[in-house]
Amino acid sequence: MSDKLIKEVKQKFTEIFTIEPLLIFSPGRINIIGEHTDYNGGFVFPAAVDKGIAAAIQKSDTGSSTAIALDLDSTIQFELDKLKPSKEGSWENYVFGVVAEIQNRNKIIGDFNIIFKGNIPGGAGMSSSAALENSVVFGLNELFELGLTRHEMILISQKAEHNYVGVNCGIMDQYASMFGIKDHALHLDCRTLESHPYKLDFKEHQLMLINTNVKHSLSDSAYNDRRSACESISELLGIDFLRDATEADLETVINKVTPTNYQKALYVIQENARTIKAAKAIKNNDLELLGSLIYQSHAGLSDQYKVSCAELDFLVAQAKKNKHVLGARMMGGGFGGCTINLIARSEVKAFAESASKAYKSKFDKDCSVYFIELSEGTHIVK
Repeated sequence: MSDKLIKEVKQKFTEIFTIEPLLIFSPGRINIIGEHTDYNGGFVFPAAVDKGIAAAIQKSDTGSSTAIALDLDSTIQFELDKLKPSKEGSWENYVFGVVAEIQNRNKIIGDFNIIFKGNIPGGAGMSSSAALENSVVFGLNELFELGLTRHEMILISQKAEHNYVGVNCGIMDQYASMFGIKDHALHLDCRTLESHPYKLDFKEHQLMLINTNVKHSLSDSAYNDRRSACESISELLGIDFLRDATEADLETVINKVTPTNYQKALYVIQENARTIKAAKAIKNNDLELLGSLIYQSHAGLSDQYKVSCAELDFLVAQAKKNKHVLGARMMGGGFGGCTINLIARSEVKAFAESASKAYKSKFDKDCSVYFIELSEGTHIVK
C-alpha cells in the first residue's frame, strides 16, 4: 500500500470538502496462472498486490454527489436517482455502476463525495477497474452501514462492470482485490467462490512483471466474443461451464463448432487442469514444474485462445532464451499489458536490462519493469 497515495487523496479531500474522509485502499492483482478460466467456472491463482486505488469518501449534504478522479484531473457531479451509463470508456461508469447495483439490492444510500487515485500502471492488466469498484462499494458499505458481506460486495462490483462498463468479466479480479492475503496467492474456485491461500516463498526466485506499454483496441469486444464462444460450446455439451468438460467430451462436438472455437474451448479445459497442477507444484515447492506450466499457459493463450500480441510473444520468447527464467506468460485479458516472469533473484537486473534493450530495438518503444509485493485485500486505512 502506498502511504503517499493515501496522504494525497486525504489532503485533496479535506481541502475541497472541509471534512475528514473515510480512507480505503483497494489493491490491484496479479494472476500466476489460470487466464480466461474464471468466467468458465474454473480455477484461477491470483494475488493482491501493493499497488492499487486509494479512495477518500464521506457523506455529502449538498443534495448531490461528486466523484473526482485525481489521476485524470476529472470531476463529475451526479444525482443518485438519475443514474445512467456515460459514454463507453468513461471512468465514472465504474462509480455509477456500483451505486446502481447497490440500489438494485434495495439498499439505501445517501449522497456522497469520493476522491480516488491509483498507482497501478495503466493498461498493465492488473485490474485497476476491480480495485476502483471495490473501493467504492466498500466505502459506501461502511458509510451507510449497508451490512453487505465481502462476497456480496464483489458481486456488486462484477455486475457494475457487466451492466455499466459493458465488459462481461468473471469474478477473479474483484475477488483477489477484496480477499487478498499478504504474502499469499489464492487458489480460487470461481464456481463456489471458495479459495485456498498458498504462501508464496520462492526462495532464490521471484516474480517480475514487464509491461509492453501497448493496449491493442480489440480487447473488450474480443473478450466478450470469447466468453460467448465458450458459453455456446458449454450449451452444446449440456453443461453449465467448460470447467466440467474433458478433452474427450469436447471431441464429441468437434463437427458442430468452428476449428477456432474448438481450440478456444480446448485451451480453457487445459488451462484449468494446469491451474490445479500449479497449486500442487507450489505446495511441493517444485518451481521447475510451475515454470513449465506458466510457459504452457502462454502458448495456449497465444496459439489457441488468440489473445496475445507480437509484443507479449516477443517478451516471452526473450524469457525462454534465458535459463534463469523458469516461466513467463502474458497476464490479464490480453492484446497488451504485462508478462509475468518467474526468475532467479540474482538475474533480475541483467534480464530486465537485456529484455528492455531487445524490446526497444524490435518495437522502437520502451517496456517497463515492475516488482510487486503481495498485499492484503480492500481495507480501511486508519
